[in-house]
Amino acid sequence: MFDSIVAYLSSIDPILAALYATLFTWFLTALGASVVFFFKTMNRAVLDGMLGFTGGVMVAASYWSLLAPAIEMSEGEGFIKVMPAAIGFILGAFFLFGLDKLLPHIHINFKETEGVKSPWQKTTLLVLAITLHNIPEGLAVGVLFGGVAAGIPEASIAGATILAIGIGIQNFPEGIAVSMPLRRMGMSRKKSFLYGQSSALVEPIAGVLGAVAVTFFTPILPYALAFAAGAMIFVVVEEVIPETQQDKHTDIATLGFIGGFVVMMSLDVALGS
Repeated sequence: MFDSIVAYLSSIDPILAALYATLFTWFLTALGASVVFFFKTMNRAVLDGMLGFTGGVMVAASYWSLLAPAIEMSEGEGFIKVMPAAIGFILGAFFLFGLDKLLPHIHINFKETEGVKSPWQKTTLLVLAITLHNIPEGLAVGVLFGGVAAGIPEASIAGATILAIGIGIQNFPEGIAVSMPLRRMGMSRKKSFLYGQSSALVEPIAGVLGAVAVTFFTPILPYALAFAAGAMIFVVVEEVIPETQQDKHTDIATLGFIGGFVVMMSLDVALGS
């Protein structure tokens, strides 16, 4: 199955492949959001475990799918070789830091509003918060496919596909994490679903933009990969992990994190070898 997917994506334009891959990650977000049609509430322990899983996938993907290839494809030795990855990582973190301070959004617990003050409703602010998560995820997939289009040996369709699968898996609980709180607030099932899936619509946009940018500016690929990694790690440390520590289910969240990390690591090493 995996080989067939890779073969098909290898046969089409890499930028189109990036679009298809990020549409897949959006679809799994929508699939997660659709759970709201069957349940009105979700046990907090389950939600914390799923969010922990999301964080584990993002951290593992940041290293095996992004930072390691960025370092490998950089020229030079010692500090010279690691500098593109270090610079890109810092820029990615500061990019999300800036968006976090400027873009109004609210956390899943509906208690912490961040960014500039806004008259927008809490539902809109929550969708914006999850949208922040999805920008680096779509970008990460896109720049890998862009590397393939640019003919970079270290970039492969298989590696980009594995990353898309991993991001898609962790997008399923993200869809739930948006739609369920909205439903609990009294919003209709249909509206809760529409808001939940819309948070990932930015992924195909970011994916295509990332692929096109790398195609036209090939030397930026190691910087772009590390940029996406830095942005993802910022999201995990600043928002995903703290969110799982709000209640009494911290151990479940931690085990979820470990599980997500192992799943993404195993996918990358087993299927990418």
